[in-house]
Amino acid sequence: MSDINKVLTVNACPPAGPYSQAIIAGPHIFVSGQIPADKEGKLIEGSIGEKTAMCCENIKAILAEAGSDITRVVKVNAFLDDMANFAEMNATYEKYFVTKPARSCVAVKQLPKGVPVEIECIALASKESKL
Repeated sequence: MSDINKVLTVNACPPAGPYSQAIIAGPHIFVSGQIPADKEGKLIEGSIGEKTAMCCENIKAILAEAGSDITRVVKVNAFLDDMANFAEMNATYEKYFVTKPARSCVAVKQLPKGVPVEIECIALASKESKL
């Protein structure tokens, strides 16, 4: 077993490029930015809240595959293409990240595939992590 392990689950959006869904390195899981796409990679329709929820569901699935869960997230970075979407994104976000991890949220000019929101995070690996 290497001290760096890739995480891949069929229960979350597949990587859209040459990167892993997440990497386990020591006691940390680094989850790549998740966009509002389903496990087939199809972008979902709907409100910013619904799109934020899809990002969070992808994060949950990836963390589960890594043997951890969303309550062990310590840092989140959220990216929006327009800060006008902040309140709606935040309302959905707080339903998922109830432990209130550290967070940054920034507006960017553009996100991959033209999506309005992307979320990445760092979590603690479980002592029982299967990878």
